[in-house]
Amino acid sequence: MTLPGSKFYDVVVLGAGAAGMMCAIEAGKRGRSVAIVDHSPSAGDKIRISGGGRCNFTNINASAKNFISKNPRFAISALSRYTQRDFIALVERYGIAYHEKTLGQLFCDGSAKQIIEMLVAEMLRHGVELRLGTEIKRVEHRVDGGFRVALSTGDVVCKSLVIATGGKSIPKMGATGFGYEIASQFGLKLVETRPGLVPLTFDPATLARLEPLSGIAVDAVAQHGKTRFAEAMLFTHRGLSGPAILQISSYWREGDEITLSMLPGIDVFATLKAAKAERGKQALQTVLATLLPKRLAQLIAEAEQGPANLADFSDKALRRVEAATNAWRVKPLGSEGYRTAEVTLGGVDTDELDPKTMAAKAVPGLHFIGEVVDVTGWLGGYNFQWAWSSGWVAGQAV
Repeated sequence: MTLPGSKFYDVVVLGAGAAGMMCAIEAGKRGRSVAIVDHSPSAGDKIRISGGGRCNFTNINASAKNFISKNPRFAISALSRYTQRDFIALVERYGIAYHEKTLGQLFCDGSAKQIIEMLVAEMLRHGVELRLGTEIKRVEHRVDGGFRVALSTGDVVCKSLVIATGGKSIPKMGATGFGYEIASQFGLKLVETRPGLVPLTFDPATLARLEPLSGIAVDAVAQHGKTRFAEAMLFTHRGLSGPAILQISSYWREGDEITLSMLPGIDVFATLKAAKAERGKQALQTVLATLLPKRLAQLIAEAEQGPANLADFSDKALRRVEAATNAWRVKPLGSEGYRTAEVTLGGVDTDELDPKTMAAKAVPGLHFIGEVVDVTGWLGGYNFQWAWSSGWVAGQAV
């Protein structure tokens, strides 16, 4: 029974981001009455800023192996039922030009706003009601099994409620832990959350030593345990950033070391031995500068404090230089946190959810999708694909 003054919908989606909009579209296609609610005055705010404003909307290589979760198999069902090829087909149907950048990453040729406009057009086409700029005050479970949501614009009731409110990353854009609060309210377990795909920071002493390198980028391999990523790395005034570091940050924990190779694929020892024989009167810094940015070469050479000429370096010293370039072990102090993190690791425990519907097993009609769930992708369009896939499967079930 609907209370006086409360509007009834078959489905209410909380969060007008990538996952929420996809779910609303699919539920609308199936003839459901759908409202999507967000406190922001506009839909898809994170889409708008993603990929440098061009939206890295998926990855042609996406599969469950590209995701981090307490249960790595949980994402298989959704990712196989709505694939990157399915979303690409939607993009192409709207005539949005795109290109592959690197490693299977697909970006709009134009603006990320094209993706938002496409999703909003699809929602409106299928009768979804957008309630933007609307505060969500309270969620209640009704005795008849449905839900009532108290909004700043008045209460609504629904049969199915979908939580697509995202994680804690980038709070200046309005990100909160609201979705986790709802999960806890209904007794669902949470996996501890932490920032993911985030720059790493150094202690003051290390920062002081590396200060001359701020702004320098190199191709590198970042490794933590058996996990390794080969992409660009950037020295910053706080520590390290760039794709290789963002990727490894999702596996790193406070107190751990990471190992960095800044000349991957090059046998540094053999190269220096050959230079020693052929150009022995040159300084180590001069030879390294043919392989690395000048300031980085200088810092490595100064740290070795060796003789003036390369000819006078022992093999043992050259091995140390090799380690400094291709096996640099460093212990970050921390990360830049949710302020700059692209995603939130952890979230609603997948043990609590049905992978085929994203529904809470213990609370019929309640679904969790996207970043709020303990499924986090690598950098490169994977998290958007999880949003599309998890939103799609929930949209088939509500």
